Amino acid sequence: MDITAAYYTGNKTFAIETITARPPGRGEVQIDVAYCGICGTDLHVYLGHMDQRIGNHRVIGHEMSGVISALGEDVTGLAVGQPVVVRPLDHCGHCPACVAGHEHICHNLKFLGLDTDGAFQEKWTVPAHTVHVLPEDLPLAHAALIEPLAVACHDVRRGRVAPGEDVLVIGGGPIGILVAMAARHAGGNVLISEINDNRLTFARGLGFDIANPKDEDVASVINQRTAGKGADVVFEVSGTQPGVDLMTAAAATRGRVVMVAIHATRPQIDLFQFFWREIEMLGARVYEPEDYQQAIALLVGGEIDVGAMITDVHPITGIAAAFSALTSNPNAMKSLIKVNTEIAA
Repeated sequence: MDITAAYYTGNKTFAIETITARPPGRGEVQIDVAYCGICGTDLHVYLGHMDQRIGNHRVIGHEMSGVISALGEDVTGLAVGQPVVVRPLDHCGHCPACVAGHEHICHNLKFLGLDTDGAFQEKWTVPAHTVHVLPEDLPLAHAALIEPLAVACHDVRRGRVAPGEDVLVIGGGPIGILVAMAARHAGGNVLISEINDNRLTFARGLGFDIANPKDEDVASVINQRTAGKGADVVFEVSGTQPGVDLMTAAAATRGRVVMVAIHATRPQIDLFQFFWREIEMLGARVYEPEDYQQAIALLVGGEIDVGAMITDVHPITGIAAAFSALTSNPNAMKSLIKVNTEIAA
């Protein structure tokens, strides 16, 4: 069957091609893709930062939702017609991380949509173990945000946020806002630090306390809010050196710092502050199956509303314009590509 696919072809360009859909093999599932979001990693690809890894003819995309269209041999527990999302991690099963039960950070991990072709195509064939079934009544546009929400759920779980704890989220972009939502759901008292006034306004509209480090010393704000204690949990989501400086300055004694952002260059970290206050640093890379299940449950139960996060929706033929707009619009939260108009409402 011929389908439409959007290939990243290098130098900030995409080619819309007609290709033959790959049928599912043993242990695989084919999905009619409804929506696929553009994430920060996709933007790194678009800007040429990952050409050495993915080349210049790759279908990217992984923040998706869709409907199962075909099953390969030996696939059980799934059925054609089920609405689903994909947890885009394919592990090797035999490296030290996999043997220890940490398949999500497998030493030989393949990230679907980067190391393999991804979801900016009308039919996407993936390993069955990556598929999570959705309730029938969950809007597929909202479901496309389950992947980034699962990132946030994993971050908050790594940070062990407990009811009543003071939480600082450094960076108010899409992941930062989702981390703040998940931390608030866990019972944290959340403050978001962000320099973009429009994103601060958006965060305030969601009911969050905010601070702009261009206008005030955020560490002092945290100390004033907590009688000098500092933040019990800090999430560094900005990917900037000032954000790294703030994470140590604002952390409480024996506070936990969760490194969420990917830094383009190696940051300098105040290790003296780690020693002085016995701060704990935690890495948070992607997600595990339970994070996906929690993200789905939060959406189904209405605990977190991601609808406000969707800034705009573009057809797959407009993918180049969508990426271009995101690079020039720092105020956007989440842009979706409507991949398959037949199932995307």
